[in-house]
Amino acid sequence: MKKAADILLSGGLVAFPTETVYGLGADAYNSGALVKIFEAKNRPFFDPLIIHIAAIETLEEVADLSVLDEKTKYRLFLLAEKLWPGPLSIILPKSDKIPGVATAGLSTAAIRFPSHETAQNLISLSSGAVAAPSANPFGSLSPTRAEHVMDSLGEKADMILDGGPARIGVESTVIDITGKEIRILRHGGTPKETIESCIGKVFCEDSCEVDTKKSLVSPGQLKSHYAPKTPLLVFNMEEILSLPCKKDTALLFFDNSSRDSWLKERSAHNIHTAVLSACGNVSEAASRLFETLHELDKSGFSGIYAQLAPQKGLGQAINDRLLRACESFKKLP
Repeated sequence: MKKAADILLSGGLVAFPTETVYGLGADAYNSGALVKIFEAKNRPFFDPLIIHIAAIETLEEVADLSVLDEKTKYRLFLLAEKLWPGPLSIILPKSDKIPGVATAGLSTAAIRFPSHETAQNLISLSSGAVAAPSANPFGSLSPTRAEHVMDSLGEKADMILDGGPARIGVESTVIDITGKEIRILRHGGTPKETIESCIGKVFCEDSCEVDTKKSLVSPGQLKSHYAPKTPLLVFNMEEILSLPCKKDTALLFFDNSSRDSWLKERSAHNIHTAVLSACGNVSEAASRLFETLHELDKSGFSGIYAQLAPQKGLGQAINDRLLRACESFKKLP
């Protein structure tokens, strides 16, 4: 851990585990190191990074809380008290200490306090603030294991810390609390319902419509993202049950019940099926989403047909990732 922290302090890159996915980290105060993240991932500079901290006290170092009104400060207090550490990134006015390259030139930054012990130790041993997107080439499947990082980024990271499989398996929820309406900019590991139980009504931005080369407010807002190399298409429950058998195609079902209903009327000896959660648990399904897509992507299938999850809880994050992943393949014949 000390060696990894020293790499960050000297301007290098470290891939590290969090409870959501693996991140590719650099010192949040070092503009030269931050540029290396964009270069390693081939990430466009208009897509901002998330700033990770490991102590509430650091929040005043990375965000300018003095410009917040009392109502917004109270929202921040409630979210920090009840949902941090955890898979929630909060949009706040950025401190002058954070270089503009980290935030795509915006005056705001997404701040997160991860709950993973390894991430917290690494951040604490370094400068106290680490900027990190997911540790994968831009637009591809997010990594939930150290092996995924090695396979996709190779040695572009100066060190990879192996913390085992990510517990949650989808990125953090990103929320903007600075406006009149509280808005979720990206669905993720903290469900909308959980946030609303803390601070009341929350609106969801239809960020699937965001597809611009202007600076984005939050990571994960581009229409096409999180995609495997294998063509992927998504279907709701009714649609997937009517799909015909197609040789060399894999079907990814949400639960055993859906898979069994599809198999009941078919003799599908050459069709590979996978299930995210046997009993239909959305938390388990989210934790297995990227790992299962990584496995299917390496298996040589001609296509992947995936079933959407129920649109509740972490199911919203699962569907967000699937819909963005399939966007690149919508125009395939």
